[in-house]
Amino acid sequence: MTYVADPARYDPDGSGRPAFRRCGRSGLDLPAISLGLWHNFGDDKPIETQRAILRRAFDSGVTHFDLANNYGPPYGSAEKNFGTIFAQDFRPYRDELILSTKAGYDMWPGPYGQGGGSRKYLLASLDQSLARMGVDYVDIFYSHRFDPSTPLEETMGALDAAVRSGKALYAGISSYSGERTREAAAILRELGTPLLIHQPSYSMLNRWVEEDLLDVLGETGVGCIAFSPLAQGMLTSKYLDGVPAGSRATQGKSLSPDLITDEAIGHIRALDEIARSRGQSLAQMAIAWTLRDPRVTSALIGASSVSQLDDSLGALANPEFSPAELAAIDEHAVDGRINLWARSAER
Repeated sequence: MTYVADPARYDPDGSGRPAFRRCGRSGLDLPAISLGLWHNFGDDKPIETQRAILRRAFDSGVTHFDLANNYGPPYGSAEKNFGTIFAQDFRPYRDELILSTKAGYDMWPGPYGQGGGSRKYLLASLDQSLARMGVDYVDIFYSHRFDPSTPLEETMGALDAAVRSGKALYAGISSYSGERTREAAAILRELGTPLLIHQPSYSMLNRWVEEDLLDVLGETGVGCIAFSPLAQGMLTSKYLDGVPAGSRATQGKSLSPDLITDEAIGHIRALDEIARSRGQSLAQMAIAWTLRDPRVTSALIGASSVSQLDDSLGALANPEFSPAELAAIDEHAVDGRINLWARSAER
């Protein structure tokens, strides 16, 4: 059936639809909650389920869809599947959408496709992503990780070239340390293409950005979109009683079952109790908590179903925290050893 977007998608009707927040000191607004296609949009998931999630997201005011070259499985399939749905459903709404993609990890055979930050890899990957998605440009193109083997000037120069070519409107970085972020922002500023946004992992069980990165972003005027605010699913009701069959921790993906310890479950249960006292699910509180800092522009969520998406979007119905609630959360918002991207940020 022909898709027609909900005409009320931008109405501030108090239903929990995402509000929009300014991205750093740029002129761009992003929805407070954005949809990431890291999982659930590869060839291992029915495309009609993917279509239903994307439609519901846009109908709910989510205008930002985030991808990367190697999202799948297999690599590239999330962009390809999105491209199919975009052509059929969303092309008339292109100017209402923020589309982003990234390059930094291994993608194709041979020395030029193994990831990193070279100009050759980044710009070739961007061309491939545009072809898979069936679009002329992306709104944001990211360096997916810091590459210590490539001069930062070359990596940032490639982002600048992508913007100047019209294949991207803005430049972003992901999982860079505070120090490297400051350096990257300075290089791009000198080139005349300001750094728009940083995409770090951030959750109640992964608080590394609070050490110095958020300060750097505030000082340099760079926006922040926090990915994995649910800590790979740990901050949901799914793991309150251990590791259930069929969960991400059993699929050999990005969450090791070794992290679901008795100690971790104890903290998660305590956080769940706090969420219940606020009239929220644990996932809703975790997303709202990530957005409590004004330097965080958007929380980047995943969704395997429309119902899961709806639950996450409900986080915005109660975004405020009292000092007592924040203090109670701090007792249990402890490091869960889930920062898979720490190596990039440590360099």
